[in-house]
Amino acid sequence: MSRRAVNITNLPRSPQEDRRRRAIMYTVMMLIRLTCFVLCIVLQGWWILVFGLGAIFLPYFAVVVGNAADSRGQLVERPGSIVRFDPTGDSGQSPVPPEKDSDS
Repeated sequence: MSRRAVNITNLPRSPQEDRRRRAIMYTVMMLIRLTCFVLCIVLQGWWILVFGLGAIFLPYFAVVVGNAADSRGQLVERPGSIVRFDPTGDSGQSPVPPEKDSDS
């Protein structure tokens, strides 16, 4: 009987960890947006347009990224495919009965 190792990377993140990761991503994108606003004030020329567009469109992407679900854990194994671990090495099957002698 072959034993498959459990792959822990298939498990989804905990809700707290996922929420924290999304909040950090959102915060980073909003800091980039704030930087775009500051650069719009400081710079001149066509750079104002570039950073202005960044300041306008970054909130949309920040919300999309912030609401994105965790893609890990989509392939969850069903309980029927799980094999019970037996440290003794016994497969749980009864041994084959010995053959009867034909003399008796």
